[in-house]
Amino acid sequence: MRAAQISKYGGSGVVEVNKNAPKPTVPVGRVLVEVYAAGVNPVDWKIREGYMAKMSPLQFPATLGGDFSGIVEGVGAGVFAFKKGDEVYGRDGSPVSGSGSFADFISVDAKVTSRKPKNVNHVEAAALPLTGVSALQALTEHMGLSKGRRILIHGGAGGIGTIAIQLAKHLGAYVATTASEKDIQYIKELGADEAVDYKKQSFEDIIHDYDAVYDTVGGETYTRSYRVLKKGGIIVSMLEQPNSDLMKRYVVKAVGQFTQVTSERLTKLTELVEKGVIKVHVDKVFPLEQAREALDYQQQGKARGKVVIKVKK
Repeated sequence: MRAAQISKYGGSGVVEVNKNAPKPTVPVGRVLVEVYAAGVNPVDWKIREGYMAKMSPLQFPATLGGDFSGIVEGVGAGVFAFKKGDEVYGRDGSPVSGSGSFADFISVDAKVTSRKPKNVNHVEAAALPLTGVSALQALTEHMGLSKGRRILIHGGAGGIGTIAIQLAKHLGAYVATTASEKDIQYIKELGADEAVDYKKQSFEDIIHDYDAVYDTVGGETYTRSYRVLKKGGIIVSMLEQPNSDLMKRYVVKAVGQFTQVTSERLTKLTELVEKGVIKVHVDKVFPLEQAREALDYQQQGKARGKVVIKVKK
């Protein structure tokens, strides 16, 4: 089978498409999926470059990719939720398993797999697992966002931001978001009530007394965000850990989120997509042979919505 693999850590040049990679096996509790499409996330190029090497060292050659959508080819012992022919999607969040989604087949834990939403195709479904569950976990579980609350979402035009805006509006919140000038109209079409051009405006001079901040940017943006919260507010970051000094100074709660994709959360996401609450926005689609270029495009940070690799021709 084909698989986009690396044999060492590094830049885009280390990615090669192996046309003779071994087809993964299906151990107990796992599902073998024929991959039709695979979502590309920032964590994928970070894994390629070795950002996670100390925490989760890869065994080379390693197949890249986590998000997938496809059709069940086989099920391992102990799996009763799926059968051959089912359309599924999900995320293998363990690159050390060696069975990534940038390949014709993936062997994945049944506990991180769910039925694909019926109203989207495989390319759209592959764009959902990590970004959709990230937004769902942050807004509903950590923040408990509800009607009348006010939230600032950083990086509104990105993969997570695109879904977070739609979800926040569904929950009844007032949504402000940061984006570049070229994306202002896009995020307003998603439902944002207020847009801040982060290149020309200081968001903390405009946004005040908010209940929540969802940070997908990190760095200085994260530390400045404490200023926009009211006492008792909450900031959830995808990139930073809580700053105890700032928490005390502004009397707020902070959470560093590690997204955990589970079948239960994916099922909730599926319901939201099938009800039309969340619409998928795919910026660009690459064939598997251009996995290197897909990762480069994602790394440039210019994508509006998601980048997806179409595996099944």
